[in-house]
Amino acid sequence: MTEDRWTPPAVMLAVDLVILTLRESSLKVLLIERGVEPYEGAWALPGGFLRDAEEDLTAAARRELEEEAAMDAATLHLEHLGVYGAPGRDPRGRVVSVAYLAIAPGLPEPTAGTDAAGARWQPADQVLSGELELAFDHRRIVEDGVENARAKLEHSALATAFCAPVFTITDLQRVYEAVWGSPSIRAISTGRFRGPAGSSSRLGRSER
Repeated sequence: MTEDRWTPPAVMLAVDLVILTLRESSLKVLLIERGVEPYEGAWALPGGFLRDAEEDLTAAARRELEEEAAMDAATLHLEHLGVYGAPGRDPRGRVVSVAYLAIAPGLPEPTAGTDAAGARWQPADQVLSGELELAFDHRRIVEDGVENARAKLEHSALATAFCAPVFTITDLQRVYEAVWGSPSIRAISTGRFRGPAGSSSRLGRSER
C-alpha cells in the first residue's frame, strides 16, 4: 500500500497594526498609503511580512511601525488583537496576519517610509462606515480594534489618560463621545480616578 505524502501548504506570515488616538475631538486610526502593488495608492494599516524565519512577531510589528510611519514603537503598549487568515484575503497568496492594537494619547504625526507613499491619522468613523475604503480585509481589523478599544474604555480607567491631571465629568464625557462617534451616556462615577500609570487623577469641583 502506497501512502500519499503530505505537503504542508505554502503560507506567508505577516503583522498588521491598529494604532488609535484622539485628535481634534475624534477617534483617529493610523493608516499608510500603499506605494506598491497590490492595492497601490490605497489606504491600509501599517504592517508587512516577517523579515525572516527568526524574527519575533512583536518585534516585526514594532519594526514595521517604525519603518512605515517613523513612529517609535517603544512608546506604545502593543496588545495582541487577533489572527486573520481567510483564504483570498491577499492576492499574493495565502497570507495569515497577526494583528496588534495600541491606543494612546498624544501620538505624533507619522512620516511615511519604506514602501509607504504616505502616512496619516484618518477618522476611524470614515473607515467603519466604509466611506474610506481600505486594502485587503483591513476594515474588519479596524472594526475589531475599535470594538476592543471601546471595551477597554468601559471597563478600565484608560479614558483618564486622555484628560488633564484634574478634569471634569464633561472632559471625560468628551473622550467617550469621541471614541463612540456620537453623544454617549456612560456610567461615570464622581470622585477620584486611578490613572493608567498609577497616578491619581481627580475631577474638578465644578463637575462633582
